[in-house]
Amino acid sequence: MYLYKTNKTVSISKFLWTFLMLLIGLNGMAQLEKEKDTTKLINVSYGKKGIELRTRDDKFLFQLQSRLQFRFSTPNDTDPLTYDDYSQDTKTTFKINRARLKVGGHAFHPWLKYYWEYELSQSNLLDFRLMVEKWEWLSFKAGQWKVEYTRERFISSGEQQTVDRSLINRPFTADRQMGVEVYGHLKGAGIADFNYWAAALTGTGRGNTANDDGNLMYFGRAQWNFLGRFLDFEGSDLEFHEKPTPIIAISGLTNRSPYTRFSQSGGGSLEGFENGLPGQYRVNQWNIESAFMYRGFSWQSELHTKKIIDKLNFDDTTTLRGYYVQAGYFFNNVVEWWPKKLEMAARHAGYRPDNSIKQNSQEETTIAFNWFFNGHKNKLTSEVSYFSFQDKTLPLEQGWRFRIQWDISL
Repeated sequence: MYLYKTNKTVSISKFLWTFLMLLIGLNGMAQLEKEKDTTKLINVSYGKKGIELRTRDDKFLFQLQSRLQFRFSTPNDTDPLTYDDYSQDTKTTFKINRARLKVGGHAFHPWLKYYWEYELSQSNLLDFRLMVEKWEWLSFKAGQWKVEYTRERFISSGEQQTVDRSLINRPFTADRQMGVEVYGHLKGAGIADFNYWAAALTGTGRGNTANDDGNLMYFGRAQWNFLGRFLDFEGSDLEFHEKPTPIIAISGLTNRSPYTRFSQSGGGSLEGFENGLPGQYRVNQWNIESAFMYRGFSWQSELHTKKIIDKLNFDDTTTLRGYYVQAGYFFNNVVEWWPKKLEMAARHAGYRPDNSIKQNSQEETTIAFNWFFNGHKNKLTSEVSYFSFQDKTLPLEQGWRFRIQWDISL
């Protein structure tokens, strides 16, 4: 059973307010045009982040982009979560899975940046944040965003290698939270190259401006770029790294709230947990991950542990464990007849909802193919996944799923 905290009316109001501010800004530019020759003041172009309006002195930058994601799936679209999901009726799906509007840029100074993102299909204001990035080693962020707890979740859904994230994303992601963060890149000589993130957050999920009690969510991540090269948060080696670029990262998080999981919809409950009361669940979790790119080859992995402590029921503790490994390659590098724009990727994920019961487990194996018309901005992805569900009291269940998706940014 899930508990989602959504308020569609509030989301629509936020969107309309933001849209009104956008109109006011554009109206200001129109007034400026009446007074001066804007060709001497503003450059208009199209870049990686959509339409760009940039002042000649580079004090102001406005970027506008939209993204659409069309998906076909059969026999069902979502990952099977329970034993009964394997016996549900076939529901072949064709849908607009995501429809995003993105606005970003900087104001007054190139290092004072802003960004917001709106999900049109569900009327959700996903991201709104202000970043101060004057120094590479020390930056600040405030607002609402996807916490950098896991690489898989932080990578944009439009820059992944597969149609969607793995089986373990649901139980382990911290998703979007509201709060403040300090982060930076400590670029030393040789192996002394690190990135770090540390945040204090409300811990109640997207759209919640207040905590349920006096306990905040605290998050930290340390990333070691041990060959002195930073690896960006994106799937596939489209840049064709000429030098090996690996990273190792450790993340930790603690929170006390009514929730045992988070998603784009906000706070919710994992299977086996009731809807919580304020401060009922203390959640402590950590993650070790790796990633690597070199000459068209890409790799990433995560290993998760999560402890859920029921503070209202004698500190009853449940430990969850999960992992995934994923790799992709442009085989044209070794096979001449293989198309240059075609990438093949594979992923395997495993999840134990209660580590004390070894006979209970879920697994996913996925094979995917990407055709990049224009990088991640215009690509077609197809995949086949195989799922298995093992429960000590029930027979083994297994099933297949096929999905194909077109993702395009305009």
